[in-house]
Amino acid sequence: MRSLILEDDVLLADLIETVVDGLYPGGTVFVTSSVETALEHWWKQGADLMIIDWNLPDGSGLDVVRTVRENDKQSPIVMVSGRSDRESVLKAAHYGISGYISKPFDVSFLHERLTVLVGPATGQCEMPPDLNDLLQSSMDSIIQLPAAFDAAKIIELFDRKEDLSVSQLAERWNGEVALTTRLLDVANSASLQKTGEPVRNLRDAIATLGVDRSLQHAMALSLDISGQLRDSRLAEIAAGFLETSKKVAGEAERIALRVGANHSEVHTAALLSRVGELAVLKVMQQCLDRNGLISDDRIEAELQTWAQRYGNRLKVQWHLPLQLRELIGAVHFLPRDATSKSKLIMRASALQINGEGSGEECLRLLRRLGLSDSNAESHNG
Repeated sequence: MRSLILEDDVLLADLIETVVDGLYPGGTVFVTSSVETALEHWWKQGADLMIIDWNLPDGSGLDVVRTVRENDKQSPIVMVSGRSDRESVLKAAHYGISGYISKPFDVSFLHERLTVLVGPATGQCEMPPDLNDLLQSSMDSIIQLPAAFDAAKIIELFDRKEDLSVSQLAERWNGEVALTTRLLDVANSASLQKTGEPVRNLRDAIATLGVDRSLQHAMALSLDISGQLRDSRLAEIAAGFLETSKKVAGEAERIALRVGANHSEVHTAALLSRVGELAVLKVMQQCLDRNGLISDDRIEAELQTWAQRYGNRLKVQWHLPLQLRELIGAVHFLPRDATSKSKLIMRASALQINGEGSGEECLRLLRRLGLSDSNAESHNG
């Protein structure tokens, strides 16, 4: 079974992918949010099942349906849309879709509709997937983290944060329950309470924190995938990676403020420093959902093998600026002759959080930043 999912809502795409994986284990699922990419993949690989959103960032899903139906009259095509009016349903039906599902919908309904349209899995698709093959094939699709918020959209906002007002950001995030709750909790924390009055709405929370800090919290939320990983081992590892990234971000910001560097930039880079590992964990969960087996040793081994590749893939997919990519890389490795103050901060912060603050490399980096050994030792103590 070759399935193609065209959906720009990262959480919904992940939900649909999980349902399809469960229904048709052993098949391949290609996920994208781009009309152009979907058509390119379909022309090269074909598809036995297509689940297509109507409104996409670069066009209409109906254009994909029309192209496919001109060449393939039989393969099931399910249209997914927030439009539930009769006129929209009839318009989609005119293009030759096999089924229409209005948003929002629950897992059981999607499962039932696909079973009716496509039928249950055949015996030919019952072999568990090989993790290495799945990791390799997933590199060719759009990589999406199953978090409550799309990291790529937060990165876009970071790129133009100087032009964003509190009101604009509040309007954009209106209805984002998880993010609103997070920002209200932080804004109401004791350290930020200056008036003694509670912060009651999203706009006031953003105003209290500031646009930059609000974006940082949104970024952290977009990387929190532990609640979406059903395997307890993977969930614990994901939570650990995110917690480490937050600690490195805090340390990098602390050092940057002391030496006059861009503290927001290093904080963002540190938060993104483990996205490769998070993406690999997502694929591992998909493997387990399709009855694959992964030992504890193999989890560690495949993370070491694949994390950097997935991280590099995401840097390109998310269109990260070169400076930000290099800062992320500096968390893991920095040439001895590097001169960038921000890169020195990234590597020193990672070493500090990793318990290597008293090591020769960290102390050398701190001296180059103008921080004394005594300061470093005091911090480690």
